[in-house]
Amino acid sequence: MDAGTTLVGSLLACAGVLGAAVVAYLGKRGENALNGYSSLTEKLQAERDRLERQVAERDTRISELASLHFADQSEIARLRLDVHRLGGTP
Repeated sequence: MDAGTTLVGSLLACAGVLGAAVVAYLGKRGENALNGYSSLTEKLQAERDRLERQVAERDTRISELASLHFADQSEIARLRLDVHRLGGTP
């Protein structure tokens, strides 16, 4: 009976160690997954910031071009009036 008790105790201890190893392995996998998720989130945020800067630059450029277009249209209208005033056909 003493050998049987020792054998059962050894088997239980072995199962406990194996259970702890499985828990540690799964915990490490979870930690790695969380680190990968955090890294991916940081990359996505950096890309979003870069794209927001590009959109802001594009919007600024569009505004500049729109004001140039308006100035060009005003100049064209003025020149057409001058041509008409001088007797020509625009």
